Parts: sequence; C-alpha cells; structure tokens
Amino acid sequence: MTYDIKLHPGVAKYLKSLDSNTKARIKESIETLSDKPYPENPRTDIKKLKGTKGRKSFYRLRVGNYRVIYTIEDETILITDIIHREKGYKWL
Repeated sequence: MTYDIKLHPGVAKYLKSLDSNTKARIKESIETLSDKPYPENPRTDIKKLKGTKGRKSFYRLRVGNYRVIYTIEDETILITDIIHREKGYKWL
C-alpha cells in the first residue's frame, strides 16, 4: 500500500528556510515514508513517540540532526513538524 503525504503549512514554510542539502535529504526521507511509514525493526530511524496516550499516535523519522514528526490517518501521512534535535520534543 502506498500512502499519500501531506505537509502542514508551517512545515512547508520551515523546509524552505533550510539549506539546500538538508532540504533535499529531508524531502528524500519523507518520500520513502509513502511505502513504509511504520517502524519495522528496533534499529530503524522511525520510532513511535511515547507520551501521546489518548491522542493520535505520532512517529518520528530521524534525518541527520533533524526529526520529522508525523501521524498516520487512514491512507494519509500528515507531517506535523520538523524540528532540530536540540529543540527536543517539549511540544508533546
């Protein structure tokens, strides 16, 4: 199954502000999510985030020093945030 990918408007704006190499790596990684959005083994760069009980399940994709935060609704992957690893997950 192939999933559709949608970006939150703030994510699209943030991507534009990044340097071209980082932007390309993140876009390439996001595109690979359409085939395999769920973690397949413990060593994968995709992890289910903890602390989201009672809400949608969120996942993070590690891309270098950046983390792509997303949720899955039916056949759509919604990218909700891209954060630098130093910023952390305080928004959860």
